[in-house]
Amino acid sequence: MISCDRFLFIPIALVVFMLSCKDRKDLVDQPLYDGPISSKDSINTLISDSAKVVMHMQAPRENSFENGDAEWPHGLNLESFGDEGESTTSFQANYVYYNKADNLYRSEGNVIVRNLATGDELNTEELFWNPSEEEFYTDKFVTIKSEDEVHSGEGLKANQDFTSYRILKPTGSFVLEESAQPNPVQ
Repeated sequence: MISCDRFLFIPIALVVFMLSCKDRKDLVDQPLYDGPISSKDSINTLISDSAKVVMHMQAPRENSFENGDAEWPHGLNLESFGDEGESTTSFQANYVYYNKADNLYRSEGNVIVRNLATGDELNTEELFWNPSEEEFYTDKFVTIKSEDEVHSGEGLKANQDFTSYRILKPTGSFVLEESAQPNPVQ
């Protein structure tokens, strides 16, 4: 004698199996998450090489991605130090993205690089830093202020401590003069 329960079990099992396959297909069809795998707030990091501090990094937030890329979406400030521990170069930007595969940093928005020894200051809206080549470069408009001159143009190549630079398409250069103070009325 065959039980009715067996006849009910087979159709129910088939329905459950078919529904579970549909759920798996829905999961497989979901887009992969490509956002940060970690976020850190209030970054304040000292970076050393051979027991000497070479860089100080500060940022409101740092996002890290699964592929090794990193992002500082609310800005980044860096200060580099020389062999004797003196500040040599400062860098700031409103947004920075690091591409690990290319070992390349892309900075955007009010990018400022200063050589603290000479006082030279670079201003641009986009700047790339290649640590492997130890250079900065851009094809955007740049302005460089030195002690008594201002240079401007499109494109730039500079070493990473900003002691040597070249504007690729210069558009202007002018000498800053001290303003003459009027003589007091006697």
